[in-house]
Amino acid sequence: MPILGAHMSMAGGYYKAVDAADEAGCDCVQLFTKNNNQWRAKPITEEDVARFTSAMREHGISHPIAHDSYLINMASPDKDLWARSIEAMIVELQRAEQLGIPYVVAHPGAFTSGSEQAGLKKITRALNQIHRQTPGMAARCLLETTAGQGSNLGWRFEHLATILDGVKDPDRLGVCFDTCHVFAAGYAMGTEQEYKATMKAFNATVGVKQIKAFHLNDSKKPLGSRVDRHNHIGRGEMGIEPFRHLLNDRRFRKVPMYLETPKGEHGRTTWDKVNLRTLRGLVES
Repeated sequence: MPILGAHMSMAGGYYKAVDAADEAGCDCVQLFTKNNNQWRAKPITEEDVARFTSAMREHGISHPIAHDSYLINMASPDKDLWARSIEAMIVELQRAEQLGIPYVVAHPGAFTSGSEQAGLKKITRALNQIHRQTPGMAARCLLETTAGQGSNLGWRFEHLATILDGVKDPDRLGVCFDTCHVFAAGYAMGTEQEYKATMKAFNATVGVKQIKAFHLNDSKKPLGSRVDRHNHIGRGEMGIEPFRHLLNDRRFRKVPMYLETPKGEHGRTTWDKVNLRTLRGLVES
């Protein structure tokens, strides 16, 4: 059975995200380790770590993963923002390390007023600096596939391949494959043939072994729209079939998969429960 979970709020304590994951019926959990819309970060205490690890153990939740701040832009042509993004990413990795979280998912960056090529070089340089300043650290950065909205990089598989090929320590990186983003970027996965073609293209450029996590999201916008809008599983433009193909792909049986679908109530239960039930119903025995 695939390892399925969701992104949960850590408001009130990191252990609260684990409690929420357990309540929703998750196997794994994703969370922010700080306010995702602020640069500053409140220090993580020993009690925070103890309660988080205790909750993980108590509920049998595995594969915790973190997502970085939305303010970070490793592709920025602005020197100050670029330097600040490097510092912030180091802090994100340090916080994950404190909590025993192995991976921090990060959007590669947006080139804004620069160029695609310059942006990719900036990301590579940023990651090299981050790695130089965090020797011996176990926590690793996962570059997320993006929808390609605006000047965001990472929507073409070749972007990720360029970054991984350019960094001096590629073993300290991996990829988080977001289904909504890949679909919005123009990669079809509806039929078995389309799914195989997309995965073949990914394997030829990046390598499927680089995928350390999945974000499972349907899309509110059509194929190739390059607009990042998540929807509930099977209720968006993607439909149910891409998820059936993915969940029954034996290569990814041990790769954790996290919902980032909208929250809120669905009758008397949460949407996370509904989406998890839908996903588990797709798995062939």
